[in-house]
Amino acid sequence: MKVKTAVIGGICKSTQGRDKGRHYIISEIISETAVLAVDGNFKKLASPKKKNLKHIELLPESAESIGAKLLRGDKVFDTEIYSALKAYNCPVTDEEDKS
Repeated sequence: MKVKTAVIGGICKSTQGRDKGRHYIISEIISETAVLAVDGNFKKLASPKKKNLKHIELLPESAESIGAKLLRGDKVFDTEIYSALKAYNCPVTDEEDKS
């Protein structure tokens, strides 16, 4: 299932640029064609990455609790974002699972 519209708190994957393959959470929608994305590690809330919608793949998953906090204007920590994306950006391999 392919998602067509960006939502705050939605998870996306970069398809272009030197960050290709990295997953982000959408922190703000700038326009119909651009969003601000954060990953809690390299791109933090203080300096989010501007991404063109053509250069990202919107995933059906989302971080509802983080999205709700962002919409309300509550304080969100980079560690929360990093923890939510840890499964996407650092997948566990079978070799690591056996240890």
